[in-house]
Amino acid sequence: MSDEVEPGFVRVRMDLSYDGKDFSGWAKQAGGRRTVQGEIEDALRTVTRSGETYELTVAGRTDAGVHARGQVAHVDLPGAVWAEHRERLLRRLAGRLPKDVRVWRLAEAPYGFNARFSAVWRRYAYRVTDHHGGVDPLLRSHVLWHDWELDVDAMNEASRPLLGEHDFAAYCKRREGATTIRTLQELSWSRGADGIITATVRADAFCHNMVRSLVGAMLFVGDGHRPVEWPGKVLAAGVRDSAVHVVRPHGLTLEEVGYPADELLMARNQEARNKRTLPGSGSAAGCC
Repeated sequence: MSDEVEPGFVRVRMDLSYDGKDFSGWAKQAGGRRTVQGEIEDALRTVTRSGETYELTVAGRTDAGVHARGQVAHVDLPGAVWAEHRERLLRRLAGRLPKDVRVWRLAEAPYGFNARFSAVWRRYAYRVTDHHGGVDPLLRSHVLWHDWELDVDAMNEASRPLLGEHDFAAYCKRREGATTIRTLQELSWSRGADGIITATVRADAFCHNMVRSLVGAMLFVGDGHRPVEWPGKVLAAGVRDSAVHVVRPHGLTLEEVGYPADELLMARNQEARNKRTLPGSGSAAGCC
């Protein structure tokens, strides 16, 4: 499947961040709900004085309430528009965008770049505190309070069997025609000097609710409600377990998206569109 930029257009990479508290997620929605994509596309149309909306493609769509520090998107702009506005576009967007979303960098993308399909990994952080007094009021929109003491060592032990390529159907909200096979590259937990426990979750891609479901399962291990073997058994069963809770979104932040070297972008772009199967299994529905 080709991803060539249309003649006369320039693909622009956009690095951005946002506080997800007051957004109904990344993707535009019907009914006038406020979204990150909608805000940026509206601002872009305004500052370039364009009569049409230039649609953004994002590395990872985030749900309502989820934040991003290192989100990446791309937009294809007419060459004349890019040439006219490129030197002042970043500053103009800063003046037009609301304060809970910022674009930090705009650059002409190398050949083969696709913000979604060229990515080789996405890294999220989920932050939680088990402090008896609750969450620092200044961090309440970014840290979950868990009202049980958590054993970080047990959570790390329980996380290890989930690393690698698996079918994460037990930790995903199924979507018609989409595969739930993913490669989980990192799932680790650490407690900072401030007592906040941070989960680092990195994978080639994530299916819907996967990160928050994994976190929910590990919290049940950390507070002693389930043994360390339980998350692995849930994974192997391959079906949703009612005991796996999808934790609230406000503790989750997309921290970084990784891409290969420029000369490998197109190959990765095409590879990521292929149907995924596990060794010895039949074909999986969907492409990503």
